[in-house]
Amino acid sequence: MTPAQMAAIHKQCFTTPRPWRAEEFAETLAKKFYFLLHEEQGFLIGRVIAGEAELTTIAVAPAARRQGIARRLMARFDTEMVARKAEIAHLEVALDNHAAHALYLASGWQDSCIRDNYYRHPDGRRSDAVLMMRDYGPDIF
Repeated sequence: MTPAQMAAIHKQCFTTPRPWRAEEFAETLAKKFYFLLHEEQGFLIGRVIAGEAELTTIAVAPAARRQGIARRLMARFDTEMVARKAEIAHLEVALDNHAAHALYLASGWQDSCIRDNYYRHPDGRRSDAVLMMRDYGPDIF
């Protein structure tokens, strides 16, 4: 999947946080520790540094949702974490993004805390995010 394809999907999925541009995808994936998992209509970017991981972004084209793409990407993220010897992972999700929050909970993630005013909207408003964690310690699987 090219950075332009990722940007097109991301633009369909996000207003807050703002969608990434193709150049940002290219720059991020050129950095050490970042990786891309993808299917035709969806992708996930993550990173692992010194045993700690972050699910940076996940997006599935709206027309392709409810077909299991996000669940498969999350399962592949788990496999990648074990292969990269990650011990713990984290992500932030908008407090009002109920579908994504439910996906993460169903994938074994747990709520950790609320990050007040984490996201900035184009109109200047701010909204909260849920910080979620996933344990990949040696006895998890």
